[in-house]
Amino acid sequence: RYVNGHAKKHYEDAQIPITNHKKTEKQEKVQHTVCMDCSSYSTYCYRCDDFVVNDTKLGLVQKVREHLQNLENSAFRSDRHRKRKLLENSSLNSKLLKVNGSTTALCATGLRNLGNTCFMNAILQSLSNIQQFCCYFKELPAVELRNGKTAGRRTYHTRSQGDNNVSLVEEFRKTLCALWQGSQTAFSPESLFYVVWKIMPNFRGYQQQDAHEFMRYLLDHLHLELQGGFNGVSRSVILQENSSLSASNKCCINGASTVVTAIFGGILQNEVNCLICGTESRKFDPFLDLSLDIPSQFRNKRTKNQESGPMCTLRDCLRSFTDLEELDETELYMCHKCKKKQKSTKKFWIQKLPKVLCLHLKRFHWTAYLRNKVDTYVEFPLRGLDMKCYLLEPENSGPESCLYDLAAVVVHHGSGVGSGHYTAYAAHEGRWFHFNDSTVTLTDEETVVKAKAYILFYVERQAKSGSDKL
Repeated sequence: RYVNGHAKKHYEDAQIPITNHKKTEKQEKVQHTVCMDCSSYSTYCYRCDDFVVNDTKLGLVQKVREHLQNLENSAFRSDRHRKRKLLENSSLNSKLLKVNGSTTALCATGLRNLGNTCFMNAILQSLSNIQQFCCYFKELPAVELRNGKTAGRRTYHTRSQGDNNVSLVEEFRKTLCALWQGSQTAFSPESLFYVVWKIMPNFRGYQQQDAHEFMRYLLDHLHLELQGGFNGVSRSVILQENSSLSASNKCCINGASTVVTAIFGGILQNEVNCLICGTESRKFDPFLDLSLDIPSQFRNKRTKNQESGPMCTLRDCLRSFTDLEELDETELYMCHKCKKKQKSTKKFWIQKLPKVLCLHLKRFHWTAYLRNKVDTYVEFPLRGLDMKCYLLEPENSGPESCLYDLAAVVVHHGSGVGSGHYTAYAAHEGRWFHFNDSTVTLTDEETVVKAKAYILFYVERQAKSGSDKL
């Protein structure tokens, strides 16, 4: 509708004012110009900026749908199948496939861009490759949201429909189930995006959004809905039955634990010391991800191969996050002993590590008039990220419990937060894939490590797997 803008151009051409005496009569006929998605058959009106659910008296919209379906079932389908086979053969990386001894089909499924929705697609593809998290949702029972006359029929959503009949968990579940099914056609996350518009007003419209902000909103809303259940069915019961997720999990954000907090939830200890009287204040904060600054001494470094100065590493960013820091004049600490705001120092420790460690590199910074992007390359390990030195009590953890292996990376291409493009790299069954909206290609580790990461997903290594070291 908006990406290529072809149908929008037809709409704009049809709105040119008519200057003769038949103006009113003709304008009546061109008031509402609509276009139809040839995959989902949903009809969209530019003038109303909404999907169309009703039909004309003669049922013209339904006739177009039936005509398109007939095309799909005839020569059009076989022609597209032939083109798809050619595309598959050209995109497969034979070098990677030889490792398995035989050629295997590319089983990954892309996500259609619905109009600057690459921020959502990159996050969804990353989460779909976090096995424990993805499997939980795919095993949930389906929720039947429709009954009576509408049961079993495809619905064409509009933004004017009520909020009481949507479920983020259900649409998220259906989207995850559609990925990795072996289908070569891209899946359209239209229904999920509709629910996002309903419950997350910040993401309405078709402008570019921040992928990290979307991820946090998505996880928070999934967490809240899983706590309350849907249609009287509590999803927390399933979590309690899964002992591997609920055991020893005490990281709760806004109430009871869910799969979101069981997998992404960790705990920080925030220590603040008054520099006047020495009083120490400790506070425990739950987290779903850690936002890391890229240290200022590396921010002018543009490329990986630049020789001047040392290269910025993920360890530098983690050290900057956890190092002792003196708070500036705008962040004075209210000391309970001194009874007034005093100069103080702050330090973070990780009290509990999550099963999946999500690290967000703060690449966007506000200046007086605009938001700038820090384009510095940050070196990150694919395997064996050791988090023990950032723990509050490292002696209580086992030798393998603090090691993490990379599962997915979200990359922002471009110069600004309101522009550019998001893609994701993710590992699936030992192979790395590059997810660029509807296009999915096999890639290699050398390509992944060169990416200028924005969000990194590290999965806790199981004690029995490998002995890779940093």
